Amino acid sequence: MTPRIDHLVVAARTLEEGVAWCETTLGVTPGPGGEHPFFGTHNRLLKLDDGSDKPPYLEIIAINPDATPTRGAGYKRWFDLDNAALQARLAQDGPQLVHWVASVPDIDAALLALQAIGIQRGPVVSASRETPHGLLQWRISVRDDGQRLFNGVLPTLIQWGSAHPTQHMPASGITLRQLRLRHAGAAGLRAALQALGLEALSVTDGHGGPASLSAELDTPARGRLTLLSPP
Repeated sequence: MTPRIDHLVVAARTLEEGVAWCETTLGVTPGPGGEHPFFGTHNRLLKLDDGSDKPPYLEIIAINPDATPTRGAGYKRWFDLDNAALQARLAQDGPQLVHWVASVPDIDAALLALQAIGIQRGPVVSASRETPHGLLQWRISVRDDGQRLFNGVLPTLIQWGSAHPTQHMPASGITLRQLRLRHAGAAGLRAALQALGLEALSVTDGHGGPASLSAELDTPARGRLTLLSPP
């Protein structure tokens, strides 16, 4: 297995708002997801078909108001979901693309490669959730402060167990054409991606402007569209 785009992360103030956003923006209803007791979050998922056995997918994620994270006090939720500025944006502007996750064959080696160039992506956390098809297990890099790094443009890393969530997702008809990354520190971002084996991804120098993710999708209902992370 080679490093690759695993999924895009769309954050929402509530999961209901995230589902409505998906229906309005992409023209489809996302499939079921699950709960993450460790972080007190829940999600809905949508496969982004590309013909492979483990295609990328889109994750709509929100804090579960009925759950308390079991990770313990002093730790933040993943993807900056506890960040006050991000929460304010979600409340004002609605659900939005905020991050992406890269799948790697050896997460421990990948984290060491980042540490060698001065990037602390975070410790490895073992996580799981029950599905109708059995237990889904993975290892993921999550900093204690929950930060995404490089304003969300540097990926979180994940290593799946024996099963991948897309194996049982229905086709959506939506494909991911390209993911573009923009950051003022483009040189450092390129170095990080090269260390991870993801140097083929498009990186643009932000020239002092805001960092952003740009995901170009083909959809049956809305045609070609671009999801752009906010500054």
